[in-house]
Amino acid sequence: MAKEFQVTYDCADPGAQATFWAQALGYRLPPPPQEPNLRAAITDPDGKGPRIYFQKVPEGKTVKNRLHLDVRAAPGLTGDERMAVLEDECTRLEKLGAKRLYRLESDGVDEGMIAMADPEGNEFCLD
Repeated sequence: MAKEFQVTYDCADPGAQATFWAQALGYRLPPPPQEPNLRAAITDPDGKGPRIYFQKVPEGKTVKNRLHLDVRAAPGLTGDERMAVLEDECTRLEKLGAKRLYRLESDGVDEGMIAMADPEGNEFCLD
């Protein structure tokens, strides 16, 4: 039997990170009480995705993530249609505080994607 799990982010501002990721993923912030200066969490309103938990830590991010999220913005799409959807999502997330890092085009094996960073610099991919 599979185990339930949550994804945990160490961060400087749990409340801000929870707000960004809730908007990015279509998740929801649970009702108070939360302690946004120490910890915060978001959940999938459909109950399918994992809970994401944000905890305040004193140290900042110093190196590339060893684990990252792939945000599936264009599942099943290919070519120009796929990249147009990814570009639109990239623009939306930039308005929320994310930063575009680079774009990879399709290479005949893998479809294109856009690498991004959340407001605290954690890398993720638009896939």
